[in-house]
Amino acid sequence: MEEVIHILNIPINNINLKEAVNMVEGFLTKENHYLVFTPNSEMIMMAQEDPEFMHILNSSDLNVPDGIGVVLASRIKGKPLKERVAGFDLMLELIKLSHNKNYKIYLLGAKEDVVEEAKNKLEMKFPGLNIVGYHHGYFNREEEEDIIRSINEKKPDILFVAFGAPKQEKWIYKNKDKLCAKVLMGVGGSFDVISGKKKRAPLIFRRMGLEWFYRLLKEPWRYKRMMSLPKFLIRVIWG
Repeated sequence: MEEVIHILNIPINNINLKEAVNMVEGFLTKENHYLVFTPNSEMIMMAQEDPEFMHILNSSDLNVPDGIGVVLASRIKGKPLKERVAGFDLMLELIKLSHNKNYKIYLLGAKEDVVEEAKNKLEMKFPGLNIVGYHHGYFNREEEEDIIRSINEKKPDILFVAFGAPKQEKWIYKNKDKLCAKVLMGVGGSFDVISGKKKRAPLIFRRMGLEWFYRLLKEPWRYKRMMSLPKFLIRVIWG
């Protein structure tokens, strides 16, 4: 059994990227559905003020440490995580796995042109990748049941949901028993990056744990959201 480390009452699996992929591959061999989330410092801070979100993150089958803040917090607590496991990296590795083993993928979220372009880019990069369907994330409650029915008709093995946190996690948790996908994973803004609408931080920033700083340089209006990182670390220290 892999170790689980609690950061401000959120369980984080102490695994590296390869181990996370292996764990999800194990999920795909079973008949149940499994929830995969990617808590970062901002999400963990959201959960402190949102009991519903706290419960959902505690109900997942795999929480990977997405964010240098979570890794730093584990070191402060004297229980260091092996490494940061970015949700985007895990998603790409699961797409590679799906390409190699013909697992079926469904993409849900983002704007219509973005998710369509993400699908096209993935199919170009991985010829033969079995993307069985996609749908944008701008739908109302009346349309929701039709979308769920359409997803289930396609019988995907993995459903990637890109609504942003906490909306995507709440949607996944609310509908998990209605969906036939084996693995349901929240992937935030990943479709924007895959489609080319947004650029990911250069590798040097990612390796240094400064992806958040790169985003701040590119999108300075995000500074209020970025303030969650120092607040998070202060709360960990004093918690």
